[in-house]
Amino acid sequence: MSGVGEILKAIGDFGPFQKWLVLLTLIPCLSVAFHQFCQLFMVVDVPHHCDTSWIRAVGPNLTQEEQLNLTLPRDANGEYEQCSMYSPVDWDLDSIVAYGLNATQKCSSGWVYPSAEPPSLLTEFDLVCDRKDLNDIGQAIYMAGLLLGSMIFGPLSDRIGRRPVILISVILQGLFGLGIAFVPHFYVYMAFRCVVGASVSGITMTILTLATEWIGVSSRPKAVLSSHCCFAIGQMILAGLSYGIRNWRLLEIAGSAPILVILLYIWVLPESARWLVTKGRIEEAKKLLQKAAATNKRSLPEGLLEQLKPEKQIKSGSLLDLFRKKHLRKVTLIMSCAWFVNSFVYYGLSLNVTNFGLDIYLTQLAFGAVEIPARVGCIFTLQWFGRRKTQTVLLLLSGLVCLIITGIPEDQPLATTILATIGKFAASASFSTSYVYTAELFPTVVRPAWGCARCRRGRPGSWPRWSGSWGSTTRPSPWPSLGVPPCWGGCSVSCCLRPVARSCRMTRRTAKPGLRSAKMAPAILRMDR
Repeated sequence: MSGVGEILKAIGDFGPFQKWLVLLTLIPCLSVAFHQFCQLFMVVDVPHHCDTSWIRAVGPNLTQEEQLNLTLPRDANGEYEQCSMYSPVDWDLDSIVAYGLNATQKCSSGWVYPSAEPPSLLTEFDLVCDRKDLNDIGQAIYMAGLLLGSMIFGPLSDRIGRRPVILISVILQGLFGLGIAFVPHFYVYMAFRCVVGASVSGITMTILTLATEWIGVSSRPKAVLSSHCCFAIGQMILAGLSYGIRNWRLLEIAGSAPILVILLYIWVLPESARWLVTKGRIEEAKKLLQKAAATNKRSLPEGLLEQLKPEKQIKSGSLLDLFRKKHLRKVTLIMSCAWFVNSFVYYGLSLNVTNFGLDIYLTQLAFGAVEIPARVGCIFTLQWFGRRKTQTVLLLLSGLVCLIITGIPEDQPLATTILATIGKFAASASFSTSYVYTAELFPTVVRPAWGCARCRRGRPGSWPRWSGSWGSTTRPSPWPSLGVPPCWGGCSVSCCLRPVARSCRMTRRTAKPGLRSAKMAPAILRMDR
């Protein structure tokens, strides 16, 4: 009896059919980067002050400067307060000028922004002063949507197939992404962003699964690396889009509409032959495999397809299986820690490009560009130094850079940005390492359970901006909180995990890991085909 793996070897592990498939699946990665970081450029800080037009009733001929001088208190630097105003009174203008106003209160009639500024989330929904935290909460809700999507669309793709889930996710992302551009209230905006986050998870998880299930084991890293590099390119495109389109509603349309292009070729995307076989739909799988062979200009050995039979499904492990055995429990806890701190420092840097002191568009461009050599270089470092050493060094480097920034003077934004870019480089490479490392550490039967656990631990790690708002504390304080966790995670990986054989194939059963490659017995560790 032949399996799909043997047939893929016959038609070519990474032929023209698979290359076209990977190319078609890369387009959604561009939109993923947009939705991940677009809010940063929609809430750019602008000067503002309380609306004190109440005084116009008694002084209609006042100039703007006279109005502000009479109705707004000043801070220690002599600037007008942005979040407080003098309490309105029933006096005439001469009394106000003669005696002045003393009692202050919070802004009661909204805020005034520079008229020349294009519309932004901040100016339209007043995300300033007491409402400033809504910005961070909105970003956190998007991350919660990513978590929700991973829990819904992962099992759903196993039940109804890869293509239907991709279609559902694309439609949701397109409709709700465009809908965000027309929301009347910020709470509606947050609800739509949550749905977009869920659809992003559905697209990224399912489309990568579809691609890798058509590709041979040795060529799968190419597909993963391609998607990671495309995500980096998406960040660079975001920098250009946000620089050229300052109106946040138009920017949302420009970033959301292209995902609908997938609807033009969704019918060309093949279903996963592996999934069809596991569901007993052998004839459909045979037709797709014959099409792939024809595209790759390969001829299948006679009778090979006839030997294709439904594969016996291996019962997937649950979350509890990750903790029942001692070695799996240890690996689960350590890698959960590594994923959490990796997400913490990566998003802690990525979501705070507005706080480094340089032009945010150039900083975003540099942050996207630096990920490409980080992802590509990761492949070589994994081959030369192995998984554990690479993961340890990258986590330590990203943490140490954040600790060094703590001592950089506030008037040195260039030095801060350069160090932050180095930290982003290390965190990005560490992410790619984590994908490879965990795939080799966890057997197939518990890998779906680990994927769910990883999302539950990794997504909260991507909420540092919400948990510790940078704008509400002194500048140096966030850096130690970003630097210490990855240093601790790097030490945990170094001290507690055994080395994994370089370029080893993924295990299927929950046999005892950590064995040297020379001692691995085929009868104990069945390999993925």
